[in-house]
Amino acid sequence: MAIPAFSDIAKLSNDLLNKDFYHTSTAALEVKSLTPNGVAFKVTGKSTHERNTSGLIEAKYSDKPSGTTITQSWNTANALESKIEISDSIAQGLKAEVLGTFHPVTQAKGAKVNLHFKQQRFHCRAFFDLLKGPTANFDAVIGHDGFLAGAQAGYDVQKAALTRYSAAVGYTQPTYTAAITADNNLTIFSASYYHKVNKDVEAGAKAIWDSKAGSNVGLEVASKYRIDPLSFVKAKINDRGIAALGYNVVLRPGVALGLGASFDTQKLDQAAHKIGASLTFEA
Repeated sequence: MAIPAFSDIAKLSNDLLNKDFYHTSTAALEVKSLTPNGVAFKVTGKSTHERNTSGLIEAKYSDKPSGTTITQSWNTANALESKIEISDSIAQGLKAEVLGTFHPVTQAKGAKVNLHFKQQRFHCRAFFDLLKGPTANFDAVIGHDGFLAGAQAGYDVQKAALTRYSAAVGYTQPTYTAAITADNNLTIFSASYYHKVNKDVEAGAKAIWDSKAGSNVGLEVASKYRIDPLSFVKAKINDRGIAALGYNVVLRPGVALGLGASFDTQKLDQAAHKIGASLTFEA
């Protein structure tokens, strides 16, 4: 079983709790296409409940023989972003990324270098922000027989100081995973669990305790049910009484519709509810 990156130790439970709930925006549109010469285009647009709109156009080209991928994007904030990825060319299991950002109006620039190194029982990453700080962030995960242990740290080069650190442990099997993480300099603790009950049903939960904020523990549970090969429904609720529903259906090959809603079960008579929809086209 592949060793995940530090941020993915609790990925299955996080995805179950956060993905495919479409109420977070009133409307979202995504269009994907692939040209004959291998360039993949993606256009996304989103309208929030605060009546803000945002969008992005992205082009990606991958040269498989050399392991090189080039991505260029332009968003409605007028930010140009470029990324070059090189995988397994320098060394087996090593991926290097060079990222650049540029705002034509403000002339603001950004430059980052990321390194990912993955072996059978080890996965480490390094992220360098060359123009801000500069700063460096590192994380590493080791694993054996389903057991995982990882750590993360941030370092400010100019100040020569450690800025943050986190730790996590986990256990993963084909049908279930469990993880405990300690973030924000070991002050915010979370425990998550994911279980693939059968081919149609998934369940998961996450509890969070902020040791600086008080003794209350936040809890969120979610479940996913696959109705048929073309559709599924998801539901979740947290300790504050906020419930959410999500429904996704493939209308035809390459066209998917998502519908979502959230409700404050403690304030059903108030206008605190949200609904949203998402439409995805892929060719």
